[in-house]
Amino acid sequence: MKITEVVAALIWKGSKFMICRRPAHKARGLLWEFAGGKVEAGETKEQALIRECREELAVTVSVGEVFMEVLHDYPELTVHLTLFNATISEGEPQKLEHNDIRWISPSEISDYEFCPADEEILKEIVRKYGQ
Repeated sequence: MKITEVVAALIWKGSKFMICRRPAHKARGLLWEFAGGKVEAGETKEQALIRECREELAVTVSVGEVFMEVLHDYPELTVHLTLFNATISEGEPQKLEHNDIRWISPSEISDYEFCPADEEILKEIVRKYGQ
């Protein structure tokens, strides 16, 4: 099966990070995830993340180091997810695509149902930043 390259942003505000709730009509609808999306042909992962954050949140992000990479098999596709540390350099996040946007602390992760591809990342956030 072809691997789909996906990028996402780990954006912190103080001790909380941003999560976004997928629209109901999309695959894995109403599950929580990090902002981001598919890498298009001809763009770098960093360029894709900047574009996706503009399209989904109406913000400009500065992309930092890779936080973690995950390979995950869904029934219909395999994703290679690269999560970057990122900061908002311009704008306030808006719900252009998502049902909801929240800022949560690592201790609140268990209160939300995330996309399966994010599970390993969430464990690493708890390990690195504590409960």
